Amino acid sequence: MNTLPDPLLLALLHDDVPCGDLTTQALGLADAAPARLEFRARQAMTVCAVEEAERLFGLAGASARRFVASGRSVAAGERLLAAQGPVPALHTAWKTAQTLVEWASGLATATAALVAAAQHDGRRVPVACTRKTVPGTKWLSAKAVRAGGATLHRLGLSETLLVFPEHRLYLREAPAATVARLHAAEPEKKLVVEVCNLDDAAVWAEAGADVLQLEKFSPEQVAACRERLAALARRPLLAVAGGVRADNAAAYAAAGADLLVSSAPYTAPPCDVRVEFHPGDSEVA
Repeated sequence: MNTLPDPLLLALLHDDVPCGDLTTQALGLADAAPARLEFRARQAMTVCAVEEAERLFGLAGASARRFVASGRSVAAGERLLAAQGPVPALHTAWKTAQTLVEWASGLATATAALVAAAQHDGRRVPVACTRKTVPGTKWLSAKAVRAGGATLHRLGLSETLLVFPEHRLYLREAPAATVARLHAAEPEKKLVVEVCNLDDAAVWAEAGADVLQLEKFSPEQVAACRERLAALARRPLLAVAGGVRADNAAAYAAAGADLLVSSAPYTAPPCDVRVEFHPGDSEVA
């Protein structure tokens, strides 16, 4: 998977060590013998950002080797990464790398749980995560979503056609005219329309929307919507959004959703990674 570019990683290091490591310098550890460390999972998790952690140690002046890739599910105790080099270099990258892996792995693990729950009678419903990431974390959040087995709903406003009720406040034309106009303007794009009730869903389905985003529909409302639209010659896909979590994903899948859209993984707690320091300069194995 893609790794964050060096300028962003260097900015993370600079944020944590803007003027050097005061404690390491004061202790005189620049002359200490080279050392090594290991990252190990304290819990079962879906790993993410180990590539970034490996590169952070390299940028700090150490060498590192990862033993798993982003997207891998590991058990508690499994080794994720090892690094070796000067003690100041290891301390410079240690916490930034650990925090990055813990945070991104928490997001990936929550995504994987949601993906696993989104099935019914052998039918797996795709999961897409939204653009509602914590500001400044979009690149790594997108990587974590992919690592967890989900896709991306949209990364920004520039890539998809999604008509909200807030857009429709300013329209003075029939829904079918809006659909035709958008299809003509952007012929390669599917048209998604967010609706908040069954009547609006029927109107925009009949107008020719490609996808209906069912905002905060209950599973029962999703089932009713699918039944109401069943007679259409071309039924739009039903994407359920708003409040979708791992504990209700199966109910939405059973109700007939074609896609689950969620922001829930972005607020998942970090996973726990144990860092073990060892004296000596033996080769990273």
